[in-house]
Amino acid sequence: MKTMTCRQLGGPCDLELSGETADEIIKAQDRHLRDAARGGDATHQPAHEQMKGRWRHPIKAMGWYRDVKKAFADLPRGDGRTATGR
Repeated sequence: MKTMTCRQLGGPCDLELSGETADEIIKAQDRHLRDAARGGDATHQPAHEQMKGRWRHPIKAMGWYRDVKKAFADLPRGDGRTATGR
């Protein structure tokens, strides 16, 4: 299990999102942004719009996706080791 914050994924806050894979964390971020925007949180609206744009234009969004996957891979696991075992 690894953890990234909303801010690390381009959002405005430090809510921690956890998952076994980068894709799980990305999906949790999408839910968080959607819920915050629906709840009227104006600070999350720009990040929510960017997220919607990534889903509409997936090829254009591949750079962001690769960056998130690399950042996730570089994080230590819950036991303090990196994915490579160090």
